[in-house]
Amino acid sequence: MTSPLITVAELRALEPQPLLIDATWNLAGPPGREAYDAGHLPGAYFVDLDTELAGPPGPGRHPLPDATTVTALVRRTGASADTPVVVYDAANSLAAARAWWILRFFGLTDVRVLDGGLAAWRAAGGSVTTDVPADDDSDFTATPGHLPLVDAEGAAKVAESGVLLDARAPERFAGEVEPMDKVAGHIPGAVNTPMADLLTPDGHFKPAADLGTYFAEHGVTTDTELATYCGSGVTATHTALALATVDIEAPVYIGSWSDWITDPTRPIATGRD
Repeated sequence: MTSPLITVAELRALEPQPLLIDATWNLAGPPGREAYDAGHLPGAYFVDLDTELAGPPGPGRHPLPDATTVTALVRRTGASADTPVVVYDAANSLAAARAWWILRFFGLTDVRVLDGGLAAWRAAGGSVTTDVPADDDSDFTATPGHLPLVDAEGAAKVAESGVLLDARAPERFAGEVEPMDKVAGHIPGAVNTPMADLLTPDGHFKPAADLGTYFAEHGVTTDTELATYCGSGVTATHTALALATVDIEAPVYIGSWSDWITDPTRPIATGRD
């Protein structure tokens, strides 16, 4: 299986060059567009996570975008369903993972993530530009369902009979702090695998062998009934991307915690165990 990640050296060696998408995003600001405008990989199109890779909030802070939105996004880049695409963000691939997942869910077949993002590109001496490519066009039509996902009921079932991975920081998982949502805690039975555990200090993913060992230590095997979630369905796709590097496909609960807590009858757990 081809890795969903690509290194700077591998990207430079590709001929012809793939379509590039910059998905830089900052949860607390400034907007990713400002970073893109300050300098991005030559030829890269900017994609906005909040408006193109997610629908309007409710329920959940980052629900799925509709197919019309994704169709417009892809068509303006000129991509067709089988066009090779590389997505990236500033460094840690959080937003890039959401772009990778959404684009594949809606029908693009060849999408990879630049490991280490713009920071890795710059560190390797790659040039950046402020030039913005002109909008293109294509015949692409987005259709949902090309990757697996679960809803709240499905997530609860996985937590009971399989392994439901919670990608948030330990203190949020435990319910000790909650900076984003009105209720703190986690889905009962979930297992905490914080995003930071998957990365090196410079924002690259850890080697696949190390990730395989890490997930195995948290109960994940190729036969495990599995799903991922987080606060609003962004970091959960980062976990799904990490799992894909070890050939494990994990359904994502896109609504995640921000959707789970909209029903007061759903149970809530606290603590780090």
